[in-house]
Amino acid sequence: MPHDPADFVGAWSLVDWRIEYADGNVSRPFGDGAHGYIIYSADGTMTASIAKAGRSSLGISNARAASTDQKAEAFDSYFHYAGPWRIEGEEVVHVVTMSLNPDMAGTEQRRLAEFHGKGGLTLSASEALNNGGTRHHVLQWKR
Repeated sequence: MPHDPADFVGAWSLVDWRIEYADGNVSRPFGDGAHGYIIYSADGTMTASIAKAGRSSLGISNARAASTDQKAEAFDSYFHYAGPWRIEGEEVVHVVTMSLNPDMAGTEQRRLAEFHGKGGLTLSASEALNNGGTRHHVLQWKR
């Protein structure tokens, strides 16, 4: 049964982001304590941001003046994309128009969506790896 778009609308806080591997291993890209938001608006726009806990401060007022190493660390500890969204059956489709990672712009990010009661949402997707295997991203959110 297709999801009702109204069930998505609003702000959701990240509970957990884990990656599950076929061999049973689990990793957390931003470690324990990662935090973030995914926001779905009724007009069909979404934005998602996730940050590693305890990100280092740049210690300067203008991020453009940061060193190359500081910029790399800031990039590696933060994730963001935004754009239109729609429902297709059991999936939510994020049409990425802007992203911290420029290669994601212009892509569609499909996520299996599962609601848990009135306050929980799990979004998941499999990702193909260069070695021919796959890994499964699981992101849990709460209202």
